[in-house]
Amino acid sequence: MTNWQKTSETRGCVEQRDVAFMATGQLLTELCESLHIQFGQLIVFNDDRVYRVEHYGVLPKRLMIAPELSKLDKPMIVADELEGGERVVYDRLLVATGGRNRVLSVPGANLENVFQLRTVEDCDRIRAVTQRARRAVVVGLGFIGSEVSASLRQLGIEVAAVEGSRVPLARVLGEEVGQVLAGIHREKGVDLVLEDSVATIEGSGRVERVRTQKGRVLGCDLVVAGIGIVPNAELLAAAGAQVENGVLVDERCQTSLPDVFAAGDVTNHLHPIFGRLRVEHWNNGYQQGRAAARSLLGGRQPYDYVHSFWSDQYEHAIEYVGFAASWDRVVFRGRPESRKFLGFYLKDGILRAAVGLNRGGDPEDPKADGELKAAVTLVRNRVAVDPARLVDEDVDLRRLMVAAER
Repeated sequence: MTNWQKTSETRGCVEQRDVAFMATGQLLTELCESLHIQFGQLIVFNDDRVYRVEHYGVLPKRLMIAPELSKLDKPMIVADELEGGERVVYDRLLVATGGRNRVLSVPGANLENVFQLRTVEDCDRIRAVTQRARRAVVVGLGFIGSEVSASLRQLGIEVAAVEGSRVPLARVLGEEVGQVLAGIHREKGVDLVLEDSVATIEGSGRVERVRTQKGRVLGCDLVVAGIGIVPNAELLAAAGAQVENGVLVDERCQTSLPDVFAAGDVTNHLHPIFGRLRVEHWNNGYQQGRAAARSLLGGRQPYDYVHSFWSDQYEHAIEYVGFAASWDRVVFRGRPESRKFLGFYLKDGILRAAVGLNRGGDPEDPKADGELKAAVTLVRNRVAVDPARLVDEDVDLRRLMVAAER
Protein backbone atom coordinates (compact mmCIF):
# COMPACT_ATOMS: atom_id res chain seq x y z
CA MET A 1 0.00 0.00 0.00
CA THR A 2 1.44 3.32 -0.70
CA ASN A 3 0.85 6.66 0.89
CA TRP A 4 1.98 9.61 -1.20
CA GLN A 5 1.79 13.35 -1.10
CA LYS A 6 1.52 15.75 -3.96
CA THR A 7 2.42 19.39 -3.61
CA SER A 8 1.23 21.97 -6.08
CA GLU A 9 0.81 25.74 -6.17
CA THR A 10 -2.88 26.66 -6.32
CA ARG A 11 -3.81 30.37 -6.10
CA GLY A 12 -0.76 31.04 -4.01
CA CYS A 13 -1.35 28.27 -1.49
CA VAL A 14 0.01 24.76 -1.04
CA GLU A 15 -2.40 21.86 -1.66
CA GLN A 16 -1.61 18.51 -0.03
CA ARG A 17 -3.26 15.23 -1.00
CA ASP A 18 -2.94 11.67 0.17
CA VAL A 19 -3.52 8.62 -1.97
CA ALA A 20 -3.04 5.05 -0.78
CA PHE A 21 -2.80 1.87 -2.76
CA MET A 22 -2.15 -1.75 -1.99
CA ALA A 23 -0.75 -3.98 -4.65
CA THR A 24 1.57 -6.89 -5.25
CA GLY A 25 3.82 -8.19 -8.00
CA GLN A 26 3.61 -6.62 -11.47
CA LEU A 27 0.82 -4.25 -10.51
CA LEU A 28 2.89 -2.85 -7.66
CA THR A 29 5.72 -2.22 -10.09
CA GLU A 30 3.56 -0.52 -12.72
CA LEU A 31 1.80 1.69 -10.18
CA CYS A 32 5.05 2.75 -8.58
CA GLU A 33 6.68 3.46 -11.92
CA SER A 34 3.68 5.56 -12.95
CA LEU A 35 3.58 7.58 -9.72
CA HIS A 36 7.02 7.64 -8.17
CA ILE A 37 8.29 10.58 -10.17
CA GLN A 38 5.74 12.81 -8.46
CA PHE A 39 5.26 11.06 -5.14
CA GLY A 40 7.89 9.80 -2.75
CA GLN A 41 6.48 7.94 0.25
CA LEU A 42 5.59 4.24 -0.03
CA ILE A 43 3.76 2.00 2.42
CA VAL A 44 3.21 -1.57 1.23
CA PHE A 45 0.65 -3.89 2.82
CA ASN A 46 0.50 -7.65 2.45
CA ASP A 47 3.36 -7.96 0.00
CA ASP A 48 6.15 -10.44 0.61
CA ARG A 49 8.04 -9.54 -2.56
CA VAL A 50 8.68 -5.85 -1.97
CA TYR A 51 12.29 -6.28 -3.09
CA ARG A 52 10.97 -6.26 -6.63
CA VAL A 53 10.16 -2.56 -6.28
CA GLU A 54 13.87 -1.77 -5.91
CA HIS A 55 14.72 -4.35 -8.55
CA TYR A 56 12.74 -2.38 -11.10
CA GLY A 57 14.43 0.87 -10.16
CA VAL A 58 11.64 2.39 -8.08
CA LEU A 59 13.35 3.82 -5.03
CA PRO A 60 10.83 5.49 -2.70
CA LYS A 61 12.08 7.81 0.02
CA ARG A 62 10.45 5.72 2.74
CA LEU A 63 9.35 2.08 2.69
CA MET A 64 7.18 0.50 5.38
CA ILE A 65 5.71 -3.00 5.37
CA ALA A 66 2.54 -4.05 7.18
CA PRO A 67 1.54 -7.71 6.83
CA GLU A 68 -2.15 -7.32 7.71
CA LEU A 69 -4.96 -4.94 6.89
CA SER A 70 -7.86 -5.20 9.30
CA LYS A 71 -10.38 -2.71 8.00
CA LEU A 72 -11.18 -0.39 5.13
CA ASP A 73 -13.25 2.50 6.42
CA LYS A 74 -13.42 5.56 4.16
CA PRO A 75 -11.51 7.81 4.45
CA MET A 76 -8.98 5.67 6.28
CA ILE A 77 -7.43 2.24 6.38
CA VAL A 78 -6.78 0.56 9.70
CA ALA A 79 -3.59 -1.49 9.70
CA ASP A 80 -3.15 -3.60 12.82
CA GLU A 81 0.58 -4.13 12.33
CA LEU A 82 1.62 -0.75 10.99
CA GLU A 83 3.11 1.24 13.87
CA GLY A 84 0.66 -0.21 16.40
CA GLY A 85 -2.53 0.14 14.39
CA GLU A 86 -1.88 3.41 12.61
CA ARG A 87 -4.76 4.82 10.61
CA VAL A 88 -3.74 5.80 7.10
CA VAL A 89 -5.92 8.60 5.76
CA TYR A 90 -6.40 8.91 2.01
CA ASP A 91 -8.25 10.95 -0.59
CA ARG A 92 -8.15 8.06 -3.07
CA LEU A 93 -7.40 4.40 -2.58
CA LEU A 94 -6.39 1.74 -5.07
CA VAL A 95 -6.74 -1.93 -4.13
CA ALA A 96 -4.84 -4.51 -6.18
CA THR A 97 -4.80 -7.53 -3.90
CA GLY A 98 -4.76 -10.04 -6.74
CA GLY A 99 -6.02 -13.57 -6.29
CA ARG A 100 -5.14 -16.87 -4.71
CA ASN A 101 -5.11 -20.35 -6.14
CA ARG A 102 -8.20 -22.48 -6.03
CA VAL A 103 -7.37 -25.47 -3.88
CA LEU A 104 -8.17 -29.10 -4.55
CA SER A 105 -11.01 -30.18 -2.30
CA VAL A 106 -10.58 -33.93 -2.53
CA PRO A 107 -9.35 -36.46 0.03
CA GLY A 108 -5.56 -36.48 0.16
CA ALA A 109 -5.08 -32.94 -1.17
CA ASN A 110 -2.94 -32.11 1.89
CA LEU A 111 -0.42 -34.91 1.31
CA GLU A 112 3.24 -34.03 0.85
CA ASN A 113 4.27 -33.22 -2.72
CA VAL A 114 0.85 -31.91 -3.76
CA PHE A 115 1.60 -28.47 -5.21
CA GLN A 116 0.08 -25.42 -6.78
CA LEU A 117 1.95 -22.86 -8.85
CA ARG A 118 1.68 -19.11 -8.39
CA THR A 119 4.91 -17.80 -6.89
CA VAL A 120 8.63 -18.18 -7.51
CA GLU A 121 8.78 -20.13 -4.24
CA ASP A 122 6.15 -22.58 -5.54
CA CYS A 123 8.25 -23.08 -8.65
CA ASP A 124 11.40 -23.69 -6.60
CA ARG A 125 9.63 -26.30 -4.46
CA ILE A 126 8.34 -28.16 -7.52
CA ARG A 127 11.74 -28.05 -9.20
CA ALA A 128 13.40 -29.44 -6.07
CA VAL A 129 11.08 -32.45 -6.03
CA THR A 130 11.69 -33.14 -9.72
CA GLN A 131 15.32 -33.87 -8.91
CA ARG A 132 14.24 -37.24 -7.53
CA ALA A 133 10.74 -37.70 -8.99
CA ARG A 134 9.87 -39.84 -11.99
CA ARG A 135 6.10 -39.43 -12.41
CA ALA A 136 3.75 -36.47 -12.05
CA VAL A 137 0.02 -35.85 -12.30
CA VAL A 138 -1.10 -32.42 -13.46
CA VAL A 139 -4.67 -31.42 -12.62
CA GLY A 140 -6.21 -29.05 -15.14
CA LEU A 141 -5.15 -28.20 -18.69
CA GLY A 142 -5.67 -24.48 -18.78
CA PHE A 143 -2.61 -22.30 -19.24
CA ILE A 144 -0.89 -23.26 -15.98
CA GLY A 145 -1.58 -26.97 -16.38
CA SER A 146 -0.53 -27.02 -20.03
CA GLU A 147 2.70 -25.13 -19.38
CA VAL A 148 3.55 -27.21 -16.30
CA SER A 149 2.95 -30.41 -18.29
CA ALA A 150 5.29 -29.19 -21.02
CA SER A 151 7.98 -28.11 -18.55
CA LEU A 152 7.87 -31.39 -16.62
CA ARG A 153 8.18 -33.42 -19.82
CA GLN A 154 11.19 -31.33 -20.82
CA LEU A 155 12.73 -32.24 -17.46
CA GLY A 156 12.23 -35.92 -18.27
CA ILE A 157 9.29 -36.48 -15.89
CA GLU A 158 6.47 -38.82 -16.94
CA VAL A 159 3.24 -36.79 -16.95
CA ALA A 160 -0.43 -37.68 -16.79
CA ALA A 161 -2.76 -34.67 -17.11
CA VAL A 162 -6.36 -34.81 -15.87
CA GLU A 163 -8.82 -32.43 -17.51
CA GLY A 164 -12.61 -32.25 -17.44
CA SER A 165 -12.98 -30.99 -21.01
CA ARG A 166 -12.46 -32.84 -24.28
CA VAL A 167 -9.30 -30.90 -25.14
CA PRO A 168 -6.78 -28.59 -23.48
CA LEU A 169 -7.75 -24.91 -23.24
CA ALA A 170 -11.22 -25.70 -24.55
CA ARG A 171 -12.96 -22.74 -22.91
CA VAL A 172 -10.57 -20.18 -24.39
CA LEU A 173 -9.48 -21.64 -27.73
CA GLY A 174 -12.23 -24.10 -28.62
CA GLU A 175 -12.32 -27.65 -29.93
CA GLU A 176 -10.34 -27.23 -33.17
CA VAL A 177 -7.32 -25.50 -31.66
CA GLY A 178 -7.57 -27.66 -28.55
CA GLN A 179 -7.26 -30.80 -30.67
CA VAL A 180 -4.04 -29.46 -32.17
CA LEU A 181 -2.63 -28.80 -28.69
CA ALA A 182 -3.75 -32.24 -27.51
CA GLY A 183 -1.83 -33.79 -30.38
CA ILE A 184 1.29 -31.85 -29.41
CA HIS A 185 1.09 -33.01 -25.78
CA ARG A 186 0.51 -36.63 -26.77
CA GLU A 187 3.42 -36.47 -29.21
CA LYS A 188 5.62 -35.27 -26.35
CA GLY A 189 4.54 -38.20 -24.18
CA VAL A 190 1.82 -36.71 -21.95
CA ASP A 191 -0.93 -39.15 -20.97
CA LEU A 192 -4.07 -37.04 -21.46
CA VAL A 193 -6.85 -38.13 -19.12
CA LEU A 194 -9.70 -36.11 -20.61
CA GLU A 195 -13.35 -35.71 -19.63
CA ASP A 196 -12.44 -36.93 -16.17
CA SER A 197 -11.63 -35.46 -12.75
CA VAL A 198 -9.72 -36.31 -9.59
CA ALA A 199 -11.63 -38.34 -6.99
CA THR A 200 -8.89 -38.91 -4.40
CA ILE A 201 -5.17 -38.43 -3.90
CA GLU A 202 -3.65 -41.35 -2.05
CA GLY A 203 -0.42 -42.13 -0.24
CA SER A 204 1.15 -42.75 3.12
CA GLY A 205 2.13 -39.24 4.19
CA ARG A 206 3.38 -38.47 0.68
CA VAL A 207 1.42 -38.68 -2.57
CA GLU A 208 1.73 -42.04 -4.33
CA ARG A 209 -1.24 -42.17 -6.70
CA VAL A 210 -4.27 -40.29 -8.00
CA ARG A 211 -7.59 -42.02 -8.50
CA THR A 212 -10.02 -40.42 -10.99
CA GLN A 213 -13.79 -40.34 -11.01
CA LYS A 214 -13.82 -42.76 -13.96
CA GLY A 215 -11.56 -45.24 -12.17
CA ARG A 216 -8.12 -44.50 -13.61
CA VAL A 217 -5.30 -45.01 -11.10
CA LEU A 218 -2.29 -42.83 -11.86
CA GLY A 219 0.90 -43.56 -9.94
CA CYS A 220 2.93 -40.46 -9.21
CA ASP A 221 5.59 -38.80 -7.06
CA LEU A 222 4.07 -35.34 -7.22
CA VAL A 223 0.83 -33.58 -8.16
CA VAL A 224 0.55 -30.04 -9.52
CA ALA A 225 -2.92 -28.48 -9.56
CA GLY A 226 -3.72 -25.64 -11.94
CA ILE A 227 -7.44 -25.10 -11.50
CA GLY A 228 -7.73 -21.33 -11.53
CA ILE A 229 -7.70 -18.58 -8.94
CA VAL A 230 -10.12 -16.85 -6.56
CA PRO A 231 -9.99 -13.02 -6.45
CA ASN A 232 -8.98 -11.57 -3.07
CA ALA A 233 -12.02 -9.31 -2.83
CA GLU A 234 -12.95 -9.93 0.83
CA LEU A 235 -11.68 -6.58 2.14
CA LEU A 236 -13.64 -4.62 -0.43
CA ALA A 237 -16.73 -6.76 0.02
CA ALA A 238 -16.65 -6.11 3.77
CA ALA A 239 -16.41 -2.38 3.06
CA GLY A 240 -19.58 -2.55 0.96
CA ALA A 241 -18.18 -2.65 -2.58
CA GLN A 242 -20.15 -4.51 -5.24
CA VAL A 243 -18.49 -7.89 -5.76
CA GLU A 244 -19.33 -10.57 -8.32
CA ASN A 245 -16.51 -12.82 -9.51
CA GLY A 246 -14.15 -10.09 -8.34
CA VAL A 247 -14.81 -6.52 -7.34
CA LEU A 248 -16.83 -4.68 -9.99
CA VAL A 249 -15.05 -1.68 -11.47
CA ASP A 250 -16.07 0.71 -14.23
CA GLU A 251 -14.12 1.73 -17.33
CA ARG A 252 -11.84 3.90 -15.18
CA CYS A 253 -11.06 1.15 -12.66
CA GLN A 254 -13.32 2.72 -10.00
CA THR A 255 -15.32 0.53 -7.59
CA SER A 256 -18.83 1.28 -6.33
CA LEU A 257 -17.22 2.93 -3.27
CA PRO A 258 -16.40 6.65 -3.53
CA ASP A 259 -12.73 7.34 -4.31
CA VAL A 260 -11.80 3.63 -4.20
CA PHE A 261 -10.24 2.08 -7.30
CA ALA A 262 -9.09 -1.46 -8.04
CA ALA A 263 -6.96 -3.19 -10.68
CA GLY A 264 -5.59 -6.59 -11.65
CA ASP A 265 -6.73 -10.11 -10.86
CA VAL A 266 -9.09 -8.89 -8.13
CA THR A 267 -11.23 -6.93 -10.60
CA ASN A 268 -14.17 -7.71 -12.82
CA HIS A 269 -13.85 -4.74 -15.12
CA LEU A 270 -16.23 -3.08 -17.54
CA HIS A 271 -14.58 -2.99 -20.95
CA PRO A 272 -15.89 -0.64 -23.67
CA ILE A 273 -15.51 -3.37 -26.31
CA PHE A 274 -15.98 -6.69 -24.53
CA GLY A 275 -18.38 -5.78 -21.73
CA ARG A 276 -17.74 -7.06 -18.23
CA LEU A 277 -14.92 -9.56 -17.75
CA ARG A 278 -12.21 -10.69 -15.35
CA VAL A 279 -8.77 -11.32 -16.83
CA GLU A 280 -5.94 -13.12 -15.04
CA HIS A 281 -3.11 -12.73 -17.53
CA TRP A 282 0.18 -10.93 -16.93
CA ASN A 283 -0.45 -8.35 -19.65
CA ASN A 284 -3.60 -7.20 -17.88
CA GLY A 285 -1.66 -6.54 -14.68
CA TYR A 286 0.84 -4.51 -16.66
CA GLN A 287 -1.72 -2.47 -18.60
CA GLN A 288 -4.41 -2.04 -15.95
CA GLY A 289 -1.84 -0.93 -13.39
CA ARG A 290 -0.94 1.99 -15.63
CA ALA A 291 -4.59 2.74 -16.37
CA ALA A 292 -5.39 2.80 -12.66
CA ALA A 293 -2.52 5.20 -12.05
CA ARG A 294 -3.93 7.55 -14.68
CA SER A 295 -7.34 7.43 -13.01
CA LEU A 296 -5.79 8.13 -9.60
CA LEU A 297 -4.25 11.24 -11.10
CA GLY A 298 -7.63 12.40 -12.34
CA GLY A 299 -7.52 11.07 -15.88
CA ARG A 300 -10.81 10.28 -17.64
CA GLN A 301 -9.48 7.86 -20.28
CA PRO A 302 -11.24 4.47 -20.15
CA TYR A 303 -9.28 1.26 -19.81
CA ASP A 304 -9.83 -0.02 -23.35
CA TYR A 305 -6.76 -2.22 -23.81
CA VAL A 306 -7.45 -5.04 -26.29
CA HIS A 307 -6.40 -7.96 -24.14
CA SER A 308 -3.63 -10.27 -25.24
CA PHE A 309 -1.72 -13.17 -23.78
CA TRP A 310 0.92 -15.65 -24.77
CA SER A 311 1.86 -19.19 -23.82
CA ASP A 312 5.02 -21.11 -24.69
CA GLN A 313 4.62 -24.89 -24.65
CA TYR A 314 7.60 -26.98 -25.78
CA GLU A 315 8.90 -25.30 -28.93
CA HIS A 316 5.46 -23.91 -29.79
CA ALA A 317 4.33 -20.31 -29.25
CA ILE A 318 0.69 -19.32 -28.75
CA GLU A 319 -0.37 -15.67 -29.04
CA TYR A 320 -3.96 -14.48 -28.55
CA VAL A 321 -5.63 -11.08 -28.92
CA GLY A 322 -9.13 -9.95 -28.03
CA PHE A 323 -11.69 -11.70 -25.88
CA ALA A 324 -14.31 -14.21 -26.97
CA ALA A 325 -16.42 -15.78 -24.22
CA SER A 326 -18.41 -17.40 -27.01
CA TRP A 327 -18.40 -17.44 -30.78
CA ASP A 328 -20.50 -18.82 -33.62
CA ARG A 329 -17.72 -19.36 -36.15
CA VAL A 330 -13.98 -20.05 -36.23
CA VAL A 331 -12.01 -19.79 -39.47
CA PHE A 332 -8.34 -20.48 -40.10
CA ARG A 333 -5.61 -18.93 -42.18
CA GLY A 334 -3.22 -21.82 -42.65
CA ARG A 335 -4.02 -25.44 -41.91
CA PRO A 336 -4.38 -26.30 -38.20
CA GLU A 337 -2.65 -29.63 -38.76
CA SER A 338 0.43 -27.72 -39.94
CA ARG A 339 0.78 -26.25 -36.43
CA LYS A 340 1.44 -22.89 -38.01
CA PHE A 341 -1.79 -20.95 -38.44
CA LEU A 342 -4.07 -18.11 -37.40
CA GLY A 343 -7.55 -18.70 -36.02
CA PHE A 344 -10.29 -16.05 -36.05
CA TYR A 345 -13.23 -16.12 -33.64
CA LEU A 346 -16.35 -14.39 -34.95
CA LYS A 347 -19.76 -13.71 -33.47
CA ASP A 348 -22.59 -12.20 -35.51
CA GLY A 349 -20.04 -11.50 -38.23
CA ILE A 350 -17.81 -9.41 -35.93
CA LEU A 351 -14.22 -10.42 -35.20
CA ARG A 352 -13.94 -10.86 -31.42
CA ALA A 353 -10.53 -12.55 -31.05
CA ALA A 354 -7.67 -14.16 -32.92
CA VAL A 355 -5.08 -16.78 -32.04
CA GLY A 356 -1.77 -17.56 -33.62
CA LEU A 357 0.14 -20.81 -33.25
CA ASN A 358 3.74 -20.29 -34.37
CA ARG A 359 2.49 -17.47 -36.58
CA GLY A 360 1.30 -13.89 -36.43
CA GLY A 361 4.09 -12.21 -34.46
CA ASP A 362 4.03 -10.58 -31.06
CA PRO A 363 1.10 -8.12 -30.96
CA GLU A 364 2.77 -6.20 -28.11
CA ASP A 365 6.05 -5.59 -29.96
CA PRO A 366 6.15 -1.89 -30.88
CA LYS A 367 8.76 -2.54 -33.56
CA ALA A 368 6.88 -5.34 -35.33
CA ASP A 369 4.02 -5.09 -37.77
CA GLY A 370 2.66 -8.63 -37.75
CA GLU A 371 -0.65 -10.25 -38.55
CA LEU A 372 -1.88 -10.36 -34.97
CA LYS A 373 -1.21 -6.67 -34.53
CA ALA A 374 -3.48 -6.10 -37.53
CA ALA A 375 -6.07 -8.34 -35.87
CA VAL A 376 -5.98 -6.11 -32.77
CA THR A 377 -7.19 -3.16 -34.86
CA LEU A 378 -9.97 -5.26 -36.41
CA VAL A 379 -11.11 -6.34 -32.95
CA ARG A 380 -10.89 -2.83 -31.52
CA ASN A 381 -12.99 -1.38 -34.32
CA ARG A 382 -15.54 -4.22 -34.12
CA VAL A 383 -15.18 -4.77 -37.82
CA ALA A 384 -17.54 -7.05 -39.72
CA VAL A 385 -15.12 -8.97 -41.93
CA ASP A 386 -15.92 -11.43 -44.68
CA PRO A 387 -14.57 -14.75 -43.28
CA ALA A 388 -13.34 -15.64 -46.77
CA ARG A 389 -10.98 -12.68 -46.65
CA LEU A 390 -9.62 -13.72 -43.26
CA VAL A 391 -8.87 -17.17 -44.63
CA ASP A 392 -7.38 -16.03 -47.96
CA GLU A 393 -3.58 -15.97 -47.78
CA ASP A 394 -3.53 -13.47 -50.65
CA VAL A 395 -5.39 -10.87 -48.59
CA ASP A 396 -3.03 -8.78 -46.47
CA LEU A 397 -4.55 -8.41 -43.00
CA ARG A 398 -2.78 -5.09 -42.64
CA ARG A 399 -4.82 -3.74 -45.56
CA LEU A 400 -7.98 -4.82 -43.79
CA MET A 401 -6.63 -2.99 -40.73
CA VAL A 402 -6.10 0.23 -42.69
CA ALA A 403 -9.61 0.00 -44.10
CA ALA A 404 -10.99 -0.53 -40.58
CA GLU A 405 -9.26 2.61 -39.31
CA ARG A 406 -10.85 4.85 -41.94
